[in-house]
Amino acid sequence: MKRTQMKSSDGRRQLFAVIAIVLVGMLLGTYILVRKSAPAGEDDGHGHGTHAEAKSHSDGEHHDKKATDKHDHDKAHGDEEHHDKTPSKGTHGGQLFTDGKFSLEALLAEQSGGAKLQIWLMENGAALAPSSAKLSATVTRPNGDKQELTFDVGKDSAVSREIVAEPHAFDISIAATTATEPFLFVFSKEEGKVELTDAQVQSAAITLDAASPSRIKSVLQLPGEIKLNEDRTAHVVPRLAGVVDSVRVSIGQTVRKGEVLAVIASVGASEQRSELQTAQRRLALAKVTYEREKSLWEQRISAQQDFLQAGQQMHEAEVAVANAQQKLGALGLGAGASGSLNRLELKAPFDGIVIEKHLSLGEAVKEDAAVLTISDLSQVWAEINVPAKDLPAVRVGERVNIRATAFDASASGTVAYVGALIGEQTRGAKARVTLANPKGAWRPGLFVNVEVLSEERDSPVTVSPDAIQSVGDKSVVFLKIPGGFLAQPVTVGRSDGKRVEITEGLKPGARYAAAGSFVLKSEMGKSSAEHTH
Repeated sequence: MKRTQMKSSDGRRQLFAVIAIVLVGMLLGTYILVRKSAPAGEDDGHGHGTHAEAKSHSDGEHHDKKATDKHDHDKAHGDEEHHDKTPSKGTHGGQLFTDGKFSLEALLAEQSGGAKLQIWLMENGAALAPSSAKLSATVTRPNGDKQELTFDVGKDSAVSREIVAEPHAFDISIAATTATEPFLFVFSKEEGKVELTDAQVQSAAITLDAASPSRIKSVLQLPGEIKLNEDRTAHVVPRLAGVVDSVRVSIGQTVRKGEVLAVIASVGASEQRSELQTAQRRLALAKVTYEREKSLWEQRISAQQDFLQAGQQMHEAEVAVANAQQKLGALGLGAGASGSLNRLELKAPFDGIVIEKHLSLGEAVKEDAAVLTISDLSQVWAEINVPAKDLPAVRVGERVNIRATAFDASASGTVAYVGALIGEQTRGAKARVTLANPKGAWRPGLFVNVEVLSEERDSPVTVSPDAIQSVGDKSVVFLKIPGGFLAQPVTVGRSDGKRVEITEGLKPGARYAAAGSFVLKSEMGKSSAEHTH
């Protein structure tokens, strides 16, 4: 009997314990349901409202930890329900942000024409249609410039309509508003940034300057080559075949007009001189005969016909002498002294330098062989190949500057000739500049750069030429920002060697690295071997 009572008492104690557990569970469940159904802004018993919507928070409640807006009331949250301490990588390679059940993956992806912001939405890890939330984003750059992004909704993602220009160093805040709750996420990118302290900048001898307006001469730079002045270059030919008797000059020798360069023994020269001497003797005889016949006719001893015939013969002899003299002159021959009828002297046509020699002692030469070349190098030509698109800027009489590529030398001149035809191979026209060369520094064959000067124009934004650096296939200027420099891609316009026009990518007054910018390029190359997003 006592055993039965003990058993009944034990059963009652167990039943009471079960009932107590059930009651505690029901109370906890009711409390949780009441808290979840509480309206936005209603006190949750901890002194502040629930987190059902982002509007009740100034902006930090739904930020990634990188957000820079600091909330004192964040400390009140024992949980971290609205914060990703370290955004993880998403399935598409972008940064993944999670707020409760809602997730957002953001990727700055290269599209046609530039980088755009691409966004994917998820709930409990399952993909959401991008149309299930209203999206917007703001790009804030280190200099304070802001860019608002709007989105085109696709099948599985949303892509910004606007291009996010380089450099990709900025903060991006993304707002996503679903049917029940708004979310806000912020992340940063620091591509193209070179971190340097003021002490490091000073030790690297980097000087700063500000982008400013300037008056720039429009300069068109074209490649050219120094050529012989063909108007002052002569190819000396014998004009009669013969054998070289002597050579009196060598290559590079300066000669004067009329100076004998070489002597050739020529049978043709001998025949021409013989012809002249024969004609001269006939003329002398014809003159004597004419005088005699004239005297006889005047004395009525001889017939008038004999007198007229003698006059005709004298005139024919005069023509023969003149013809022989002109032949000798055309061949560059003088009458010749006795015993030297075959002597043919080659003489310099003008003052110049012997630049080619193709004869030697005892060599047989033909009448049309160019045995010597003489050129007056006190004037040379700078020959330019002008592309068709640049022909309007190159006109006869235009002032140009010429700079040697092999050494430091420059000169000025004017365009003397612009060709009327376009070359089939070069697709350009030839232009010529006559260049004074008193010291002989401009040697034919030297490559030069020809700068064609045109009108001056005011440019609103210009920088020092030393500031322009090439990174990949882009021109950049390193902008000064807090903590270092930022590689800013720019579009370069005209340049006069002292200032360079920036048509896009830089604002007036922007501070940049002038001298020493190559150091920043080197540092950026060390920190990042390839461009990634």
